[in-house]
Amino acid sequence: MSFDNPNRPGHKKGLGPLAITVLVLVALVAGVVTWLQLTAPAPDPVSGPAAVTMPLAKAPAPAAPSAAPPTEAPDPASATRAPAQPTPAQPIPTQPTLAQPTLDKPTEQPAVATAPTKTPAPELTPVPTPVPTPAPAAKPAPTLTTPEPATPKPAKPNQPPPADGLARAPDPALVEASRFGRLPRVAPDGRKAWQAYARPFDANDQRPRISIIVGSLGLSGAATEGAIQRLPGPVTLSFSPYARGLDNWIVLARAAGHEVLLDLPMEPINFPANDPGPETLLTSLTAEQNRARLHSLLGRVSGYVGVVNHMGSRFTTSAPHLRPILTELRDRGLLFIDSRSSLRSVAARTASELKLPRAINNRFIDAEASRVAIDARLTELERIARISGFAVGISQAFPVTLDRLARWTRTLKDKGFALAPASAMVNAQPD
Repeated sequence: MSFDNPNRPGHKKGLGPLAITVLVLVALVAGVVTWLQLTAPAPDPVSGPAAVTMPLAKAPAPAAPSAAPPTEAPDPASATRAPAQPTPAQPIPTQPTLAQPTLDKPTEQPAVATAPTKTPAPELTPVPTPVPTPAPAAKPAPTLTTPEPATPKPAKPNQPPPADGLARAPDPALVEASRFGRLPRVAPDGRKAWQAYARPFDANDQRPRISIIVGSLGLSGAATEGAIQRLPGPVTLSFSPYARGLDNWIVLARAAGHEVLLDLPMEPINFPANDPGPETLLTSLTAEQNRARLHSLLGRVSGYVGVVNHMGSRFTTSAPHLRPILTELRDRGLLFIDSRSSLRSVAARTASELKLPRAINNRFIDAEASRVAIDARLTELERIARISGFAVGISQAFPVTLDRLARWTRTLKDKGFALAPASAMVNAQPD
């Protein structure tokens, strides 16, 4: 028996002991790595390390997911590690860990049913698809309605009809709609407000006539109620255009049988220290401006027979300023009472020239508001009526005035006088 000589020619050298040892170690390391890959627990989805990539056998590719692939970066250790040698099949754990696919090359993997796990928030967030925000509900546009023209309010059911034959007011035929309100006008059949709204009076009565006008009403509720309730119906009541509830006051006055006038503010001598109020007729204004102010005053109420000037010691002495105003009153079917606030007033004469129905004041009854002074003025009215047949007195609604008038009017019939409304004095007095 002989041994091979390794140094002889043609002899093949075998693996040395060192090489064999290296190969055994490599195989052991590979086996350990493979065993770790198969048995390592799944990483925590939030804070655990990246999953170890394990090559799997090719299988039919699952349907492409509808969501975009995750953007998590691959593990740098697994990207540089040499592929492991195939090893015998190992038992599959109950919950195998699948490697996350990379961005540049999708990994084919079999469809394996796994328990739902929380997906870690990606570092790179894809641009979200804008979701249309529903527009806020539009507010309904305000409905624009055309204001209806002012119409007379119907009388209340418990409101008594006007006393002593007074016609109901306003009469639609005697008013016209305007931007100033309901202005008086002559009716198509020729009727006029000073006649239609007048308190009836027997024109054949031959007794001397005395007419009393109580003015500036509506500003004080107590004084106005006192005049309406305490004085007899033939006493004429004149209301301020600045009074609140003017329509109601006139309705109440007419229901009690009183004929109604409207105060017409005119410029006094000491204006503006003594100011009658807004819309006063002034000598410093043009005829058109004063006419507009007149319309504004007349359009505030209906049912009156005419107007009486309130103050006006300067305006009533200027015929050029008076003429356009008195012409307008005539054309609207009204009467005019000249209060004679100035002894130099030309209002009555100008009204006569224009054929405007008019009456003239003879005495201010309560210029001095005392019992003695008022009784003296009432006695003067009796004297004037006996001489000329007609007398007109104007007062305010002071308590003492109402008291003396209420007592005095009850004595007139026995004295042979007729207490007459203002309309019964039209054109009866000389200028």
